Amino acid sequence: MLDKLRIVLIGTSHPGNIGGTARAMHNMGLADLALVAPRCEVYGSESHARASGADALVSNATVYATLEEAVGDCTFVVGASARVRHLPWPMLTPRALGERLPGECAPEAAQAALVFGREDSGMTNGELQRCHAHVHIPTNPDFSSLNLAAAVQVLTYECRLAALGADDAPETPFGVEWDNPPASHDDMERFFDHLEQTLIDIDFHDPDNPRQLMARLRRLFMRSHIDSMEMNILRGILGAVNKQSRALARQESHDGNG
Repeated sequence: MLDKLRIVLIGTSHPGNIGGTARAMHNMGLADLALVAPRCEVYGSESHARASGADALVSNATVYATLEEAVGDCTFVVGASARVRHLPWPMLTPRALGERLPGECAPEAAQAALVFGREDSGMTNGELQRCHAHVHIPTNPDFSSLNLAAAVQVLTYECRLAALGADDAPETPFGVEWDNPPASHDDMERFFDHLEQTLIDIDFHDPDNPRQLMARLRRLFMRSHIDSMEMNILRGILGAVNKQSRALARQESHDGNG
């Protein structure tokens, strides 16, 4: 299970936090480290020094320009968030994350990602809306700020505990063997682009006055565990709507010219 879990750091500003994260991951048996648009030197002496023996994770860390690239192949993405958002999102405790992870990682094509934001500002709302769920560490409210590597250590510890007891976990998020692999993050993003454009074309969605429509639709579909066949069906429905919309537009244009 742990070999299907990627740790993603967005906009890291201090190389020591990259090294500290690598050490925390190696302690818990994780090896897949992804860095999104880091704001510091990645492979320098300070990150290696803080890794304290987990240097290989630093050396092998993959750098991406965007979060979408870093989690494109993932089927379950969880964002670490310390702030309450205006639009509620499915929220997990660290223990609940660990308990859920074995089922999410059970399908052969599964790949999970645990995403951490910038040290100074965390994840943006747009980044958090690309996650299936959020996880919050219940720290002391009078002193809630956690060092990035410490937060990674807490959550990866819970993931390791869950992995050690994975024999008792359900085979999939639904507790039964599923008939199709889950849709990937790339699949979901292409679907959301298609959905938004379709809703604009049929005058259901005004991008200049969105009223959180797409955010709420993201929340709906991200928590639905859509598989690859269901995704094909949804895209097929949108394609049929597009075809009918174009036909209606041509007919209206013909009638107007007549």
